[in-house]
Amino acid sequence: MKELDWDKGGGLLPAVVQDAGSGAVLMLGYMNKEALAATQATGRVTFWSRSKGRLWTKGETSGHFLNLRQIAVDCDGDTLLILAEPSGPACHLGTATCWGEDPPRSAAQQNAFLGKLEQVIAQRIAERPPGSYTAKLLDEGTRRIAQKVGEEGLELALAGVAQSDAEIIGEAADLLYHTLLLLKVKGLSLSQVVAELEARHAQRGA
Repeated sequence: MKELDWDKGGGLLPAVVQDAGSGAVLMLGYMNKEALAATQATGRVTFWSRSKGRLWTKGETSGHFLNLRQIAVDCDGDTLLILAEPSGPACHLGTATCWGEDPPRSAAQQNAFLGKLEQVIAQRIAERPPGSYTAKLLDEGTRRIAQKVGEEGLELALAGVAQSDAEIIGEAADLLYHTLLLLKVKGLSLSQVVAELEARHAQRGA
């Protein structure tokens, strides 16, 4: 943070806020030294409001805070990238981002939803909400969850032979979901699976 160029922007740096889970760009704000210090101290993203003329913690009125996960500085030291976990809509209009509810996303950002789904599954495991399909499977035990993975894998294979693209996608989604659930129940994660694939790719590419 000593490398930040505060003079270039008259004491303010633009801060792009990105969802730490999905990768979606949530909003743009401005920080001075005090706002950055408050963000680091409290763990909640805080800006310098140019209209209010004071420090402003996102969510101080709505309760939709941006919980800090990481801060990165660009190559020129004059722009901040804030990775945060939103506790509600990031936009004052009630949408998920300041570019609407579903702004354009890259393929990588779309794939990042799997990480968010992992978080939802972990929450279901912890809370077991009534009426939840995940909670029902958890009550039936690991053996039943593993059985569902096998069933969904077979259904995907059959769809690949004789069904439409939409049905193939639906069955693939079912398989991915149940696979993530099985991994989480066994104390494993999607990132470990990705790491294994990366290691295999590196070995075969050597």
